[in-house]
Amino acid sequence: MAFAVHHHDAPAIEVRINFGIFAGRDATAAEIDRLAGWLLDEVGEVSIISEERHEIDANVEASVHQVRIELAADGVPGDPAERAAIEARIVERAQHWAHLCVAERHVEIADSL
Repeated sequence: MAFAVHHHDAPAIEVRINFGIFAGRDATAAEIDRLAGWLLDEVGEVSIISEERHEIDANVEASVHQVRIELAADGVPGDPAERAAIEARIVERAQHWAHLCVAERHVEIADSL
């Protein structure tokens, strides 16, 4: 079940969404599917990772739910200006998606205490 990864291809474009901080919950599978639909008309292939991250040291532990959008190098143009334009459109769509998800359903911090 566990294995070491010695080589990992970094994505050409990576967008992170701090979903849990604003929604107070994890993104649902249906919400991830909706995001994918909004991105696939812009790009041919995309990886969407929904994860709970834990940052831990001897004094502090922090946990956050985030969603990452990754595009491989072979799925984006080589021209830096075109790549930047696609990245900007993905960030805009991700931002809109996150705001919509939070507006539809969120957990108030006071409700979770």
